[in-house]
Amino acid sequence: MNPVGTDGYERHPLLNMKVRDVASRGEGVLVAVTHELHSHGTVRVAHIRPASGVEWTTAADSIQAARL
Repeated sequence: MNPVGTDGYERHPLLNMKVRDVASRGEGVLVAVTHELHSHGTVRVAHIRPASGVEWTTAADSIQAARL
């Protein structure tokens, strides 16, 4: 896991880079990785913004750098 800042956002190495969501096969820019507290523990959530501008979320473990 990457360090989490005092603002609650993870300092992910792919932040502000084009990524691919393996689960949906969608591509966009990784704009944030947040940590959400649930009854079963902490869940890392990736926030992705595609060219259309409509962001979606996915598990942070489901992202990878997009191929150029």
